[in-house]
Amino acid sequence: MNYQSAIYDSPLGKLEIIASHKAITAIRFTDNLQEKPSETSEILKETRKQLDEYFQNKRTNFDVPLAPSGTDFQKKVWNILKEIPFGKLVSYKEIALRLGNEKQIRAAANANGQNPILILIPCHRIIGRNGTLTGYSGGLGRKKWLLELEKSYIQHTLF
Repeated sequence: MNYQSAIYDSPLGKLEIIASHKAITAIRFTDNLQEKPSETSEILKETRKQLDEYFQNKRTNFDVPLAPSGTDFQKKVWNILKEIPFGKLVSYKEIALRLGNEKQIRAAANANGQNPILILIPCHRIIGRNGTLTGYSGGLGRKKWLLELEKSYIQHTLF
């Protein structure tokens, strides 16, 4: 399959966006990417536009097609993550309960950590049961920043 990539300069650092001709397959922080991205397809342009809107507090949902690569279990977890409303926090236990088995907390946490499409599949909205910020592949500082961005948008729209 032919993939294209683009670099997006987010307020949190560079994001590499990778896409097939049909869907986004990965978004990841890349602080040391050496090469310039390949062509910029329509899906990459649209994803960059939607990320701009998100970071400018003008978008709460993404509607570009996604095609993350993973196991069936990981995809189940990622689909649950996509259902978490903008600005809402959910614990790993809640994810396990939505999977139908509270004992799957560790497996759900592991799948969450393997999410290949950061921000669009909002794994940053998952916290520890006691409300603490726990792992994020982009780093806890970035996770906190994303949560604050969403919190500030919600507060702004209330007043």
